[in-house]
Amino acid sequence: MSQLSHDLLMLEFLSWISSQRRTYDEALNLWQSHCPRHMIWEDAIADGYIEFNHNGTGHDPEVTLTENGRTLLNGNGRHD
Repeated sequence: MSQLSHDLLMLEFLSWISSQRRTYDEALNLWQSHCPRHMIWEDAIADGYIEFNHNGTGHDPEVTLTENGRTLLNGNGRHD
């Protein structure tokens, strides 16, 4: 996957997360990949673009954008 394709896929993922409330299970089921060339879910975690909010529950936390994720999505940051 080219860097441009990866960057566009990351923006699509962050946009999807921000569009409505998303749970960990929902996001993991739709975005996790076992292909090493398509690891957007894992990259977003490692790069600090998403976080998990338990909101007092023990399971299925909400997935939200971090400040870095919002900055990247709004075009004010770069994904390297």
